[in-house]
Amino acid sequence: MQYVVAVRALCEFTARRGSLDLRFTPSPTSEEGIAGHKSVGIRRGAGYETEITLKGTYRHLAVRGRADGFDAARLRLEEIKTHRGDLARQPENHRHLHWAQLKVYGWLLCETRGLAALTLALVYLDIATQRETVIEQAATADELRAFFEAQCDAFLAWADQELAHRKRRDATLAALAFPHAAFRPGQRELAESVYRAAAGGRCLTAQAPTGIGKTIATVFPLLKAAPAQKLDKIFFLAAKSSGKQLALDVLQRLRDGAPQLPLRVLELTAREKACEHPDRACHGESCELARGFYDRLPEARAAALQAASGGAWSAPGVMDRATLREVALRHDICPYYLGQEMARWADLVAADYNYFFDASALLHALTVANDWRVAVLVDEAHNMIERARGMYSAELHQSGLRAARRTAPHAVAKKMDKLLRAWSAWLKPQEVAYQSYENCPDNLLVAMQQVCAAMADHFAESPAEADGALQQAYFELLQFMRLAESFGAHSLVDATRIGAQARARPLDTVVCIRNLIPASFLAPRFGSAHTTTLFSATLSPRQFYQDALGLPANTAWIDVASPFSAEQLAVKVVRDISTRFPDRQRSAAPIARLIAAQYARAPGNYLAFFSSYDYLQMVLEAFCLQSPEIPVWPQARQMREEERQRFLARFEPGGRGVGFSVLGGSFAEGIDLPGDRLVGAFIATLGLPQVNPVNEEMMQRMERAFGSGYDYTYLFPGIRKVVQAAGRVIRTREDRGVVYLIDDRFDRTAVRRLLPAWWRVSSDASLEGIGMGEGA
Repeated sequence: MQYVVAVRALCEFTARRGSLDLRFTPSPTSEEGIAGHKSVGIRRGAGYETEITLKGTYRHLAVRGRADGFDAARLRLEEIKTHRGDLARQPENHRHLHWAQLKVYGWLLCETRGLAALTLALVYLDIATQRETVIEQAATADELRAFFEAQCDAFLAWADQELAHRKRRDATLAALAFPHAAFRPGQRELAESVYRAAAGGRCLTAQAPTGIGKTIATVFPLLKAAPAQKLDKIFFLAAKSSGKQLALDVLQRLRDGAPQLPLRVLELTAREKACEHPDRACHGESCELARGFYDRLPEARAAALQAASGGAWSAPGVMDRATLREVALRHDICPYYLGQEMARWADLVAADYNYFFDASALLHALTVANDWRVAVLVDEAHNMIERARGMYSAELHQSGLRAARRTAPHAVAKKMDKLLRAWSAWLKPQEVAYQSYENCPDNLLVAMQQVCAAMADHFAESPAEADGALQQAYFELLQFMRLAESFGAHSLVDATRIGAQARARPLDTVVCIRNLIPASFLAPRFGSAHTTTLFSATLSPRQFYQDALGLPANTAWIDVASPFSAEQLAVKVVRDISTRFPDRQRSAAPIARLIAAQYARAPGNYLAFFSSYDYLQMVLEAFCLQSPEIPVWPQARQMREEERQRFLARFEPGGRGVGFSVLGGSFAEGIDLPGDRLVGAFIATLGLPQVNPVNEEMMQRMERAFGSGYDYTYLFPGIRKVVQAAGRVIRTREDRGVVYLIDDRFDRTAVRRLLPAWWRVSSDASLEGIGMGEGA
């Protein structure tokens, strides 16, 4: 049996050495790299070959890849690398890796075409200046073959280990049993749909009710499909840490039933949480965990896999945050970058959405580079639209640029002065607080490029000064320019003047490239996966998500029927209270009376949801005045993790009281309060996004693109929040509860059709009907 490895992966394993060093960053995006390669190819003229597919074998190792360019007339093979700024600041070990890749390609080309010798050329292209730096080296075929075989020899033991692991993994997964005695209602249908989508290499969107066990019903069938579909990896992507933890819990239950399951599971953690020394820069001169990183990586990598795979007689574990930290610190390397390395060798990776869908996503880049066959699971996929918009948006604060300019060296400050003048000249005619524009002026973008070039030169000359406000401005400018290059109808440019009226000088001006329709950015991500399943309790209407996310045209759809009955949940529309913005002050006391009346009839734990913290506080004050004897606990702004846990802990079995929360916030989805931990919810709003200039502009764009501007911008996102919040009440088939939908608009047909089909909605609930009218 052969082990297949990409040229880049082989060389990264065998030829990386020395320290981790991020001073030669940020590197160009993949789009910029592709454009750079094309521009070099165009310069070379007729007869120049590009993207030459090469492959070769050594014993049972199959090595493959695509060489960048070959000039047959000159017998010159080129490896093209795009970069930013002064090449002199490139770490030596980066250059060593590039030569290794080029030499391996050189042998594969010599073998394929019967060549006796080659000229090897590293071509470094500065994407800002389009200037090439070429470094040449002559080599014979014998020299290149010897180098190739040495790299293969260094990798073969690892390849043998990986082949043995894959064989054991697939055999065990093929025999894997469902970890429970039976499927819950709806679980089997969902699991079968996920399996069929994997077998057909299709995307699937699955709407399934809360409480049926969607995580196990999606993870299990993909594990079962992995052997037959030759899946290399499964990526479980979540919007929140709690979603990742659910996946890890499910995998632990699977292991409880199959203790020797040889499945390597990795949890990827955000850099700000995994970094041991956030006050230090990522290079060997600043951080001891970066110094000699690649020299100590082999032993740390082996130790991490030992922790994940277990010994011959021990149960496998998980490469979670704590395990990676323990292994990394034992070997004196960075835990965060050890996690990134282990993504290459894990079978299942639990991570945040951005690890696959962001412009610089690690998991997507590895998938493409290694030609992996991957399956992607997107948990709570209703969050994907808003999250993806954030991934492909960027903003610049004039005040931030001014602050960076104050500490900038003279050469950078001169360029920043030019940028700030161009900024002011562009926005000087703007007389309103907010305005959208067709695009960014060319002279502004040119000034940004010049600032970035000057900053890059400064960082190269003074690497110890590469942190702080100046570097933050550098990264923000680069992100802005990248999005400007891909600007289109999917996004808008807008400027907001903050802290002043009319044309008075504002305290700050914010310019934003704001993505509205992420479809064009996400479609290639879906295309690179063998199968993707997006699942949530709220993915309706289907076409909204299909359009906004750019799902393939043949995406399958399933709407799993709820196992819950209408008798379990009383859903009552309160028509005589308006929660519209002008009516909120008047609505506070009636809503407080409504909550108190329901509590008096059926004491227990309740959640009351509001559209904002201000509205929450308004009703909370009214409620405490009217019913001081009833325990309350409100959600606060920017609660820390321990504060959120204390909030949830108040919902104890048999408890009594009312939690006040914000619709769409931490406690409106993704929490599980079964039984009498929660017996009812009050939803005092339709959840519609705020009417503001940005959303009004979005509505117009959505109308032009899809013909449903209001629904796509306001109605669908709002009702989704309502259904998610209401879904906290019924979690099992034994639960009973009540949900009050407070606003007359819940009686409208357009709203009712978006509510779950199993709900039996009553429209006769009112303050009068429960003896709590205005005069009570």
